[in-house]
Amino acid sequence: MFANLHHLSHHAAWRRQLEMLLESAGEGIYGIDLAGRCIFINRVGAELLGYEPDEVLGRQMHYLIHHSHGNGARMPVEDCRIFKAFKEGCSCRVEDEVLWRRDGSPFPAEYASYPIRNGEEVVGAVVTFTDITERKRTEAALHAARAELERRVVERTAELSAAHLQLSQAHDGLLRLSAHLNAVREEERAHIAREIHDDLGASLTAMQLELNWLRQRLTDDPLMRRHIDAALEIGGGAMDALRRILNDLRPGVLDHLGLWAALESLLEETEARSGLRCSFICPGEVERCRLGRDAEIVVYRIVQEVLTNTQRHAEARRVCLSTQAQDRDLLIEMSDDGRGMRLPAQPISFGLLGMQERARAIGGELAIASHPGEGTWVSLRLRGVLA
Repeated sequence: MFANLHHLSHHAAWRRQLEMLLESAGEGIYGIDLAGRCIFINRVGAELLGYEPDEVLGRQMHYLIHHSHGNGARMPVEDCRIFKAFKEGCSCRVEDEVLWRRDGSPFPAEYASYPIRNGEEVVGAVVTFTDITERKRTEAALHAARAELERRVVERTAELSAAHLQLSQAHDGLLRLSAHLNAVREEERAHIAREIHDDLGASLTAMQLELNWLRQRLTDDPLMRRHIDAALEIGGGAMDALRRILNDLRPGVLDHLGLWAALESLLEETEARSGLRCSFICPGEVERCRLGRDAEIVVYRIVQEVLTNTQRHAEARRVCLSTQAQDRDLLIEMSDDGRGMRLPAQPISFGLLGMQERARAIGGELAIASHPGEGTWVSLRLRGVLA
């Protein structure tokens, strides 16, 4: 039926049928024979190319509309994918080339070529094409917008990275400053404790010795002896207060006997002073562990702060301090049966902030859990400190 395409395209009856089909299409359609000559084209296709349909019929389509690349370089017919498609009997779809109008201007086009067969024999091709200028402009605009967005993302990421680095450096600086201030504070406390012990402690001891000497010699004056006994009692109370102040400033047992003995002594004093029932669990493998002077001071101060808060706010009756070894980690936990509290998402009190900063300064991890009516639990984990 398609043995003579040129004759077919000029046959009046077939031409009318063909025109009805082609004119209903919304994109350009033309057919070519094996020589590449146009045998039909619809009006949409002709108008896209700037021709009347009759002006295109019989013309060699490659040299008419597909002769050059978008940069103006000539395209040999052997490189034409439309030509290759129907010569090789296969279909192709292309959207990265241009077609040329009558006025010599190119436009980006999407086209597809399908072979026309007469049985097994390829006798030509039908080509559909459309102007994709707007699509390319949209794609270019999207590409430019994407590139601009990526550029802004890169810039913003760089700004955020720089800000994060500055914040990290500032945070590290604050941690070092906090550790330095804690060290200075402990040294100052130790210095004040020594000064008080050496001066005020010695003076109070000497005064008590003198009063005792005087009391022993005033055996015949009951009134004088009562006054001397009252003075001795006041001096004894002052010595007890002095020992408590010295212990708060710098517990001597911490320097001489180590952390665990100091914590046990702290709990005993708290129980005697406040009425809290305090328990201390310290296994042998933990008791033999020494953390170093700075770390032991930090742990002692954290436990001291927790006990102080418990006495002031918790209304608790029992406090338990326990330690345990977990592989090479040391876990120190404190719990009470007090009224508990609702913890904020981020600590805001100076007590909680101070404990966290002290823990970070020695590489520790401090965790606090509490709910109203359920008491409070505090844990300090020191990683890799056990042999």
